[in-house]
Amino acid sequence: MVKWIKENGNKGAGFMSFRQFMHKYFSNHQETQDKHWDQMLQTRYYKITKDQGIDFLEKMVRNAPEYKMNAISKEHGEMSFYITKGKKSFIVATVIMVRPFQTAIDFSATSEGMLPFDFGYSRKVISQLYDRLNKEFNLVDERVRK
Repeated sequence: MVKWIKENGNKGAGFMSFRQFMHKYFSNHQETQDKHWDQMLQTRYYKITKDQGIDFLEKMVRNAPEYKMNAISKEHGEMSFYITKGKKSFIVATVIMVRPFQTAIDFSATSEGMLPFDFGYSRKVISQLYDRLNKEFNLVDERVRK
């Protein structure tokens, strides 16, 4: 096993490093990216345009009592909002159209509280936001994306 890890690194080993574990549960900030080690925090690509993505997120935030809009820039494909019910959080959503009808949506979530960590709450918030998007839009097949 040690030889395999030296040759291939921790990728695909089925476990996370101590540093990754600490960041997952003992941090108050999480964000998505293309090649994130945590699959739940990998960028999602949808079969939509940038305008459809940003419009859906805007309506979702404005119509839900637990969210409060902070700022939106449709030209840049970014918006920020607060979660005001329960544990307070600040979310930044970025919507980028990579190709026609292939739009990436990323989130950055920071929790506010007495402690400097949130025991994975910001990760859970991002997961819930992606769940809402997945109910509304189709994901791009990963084979098509590459």
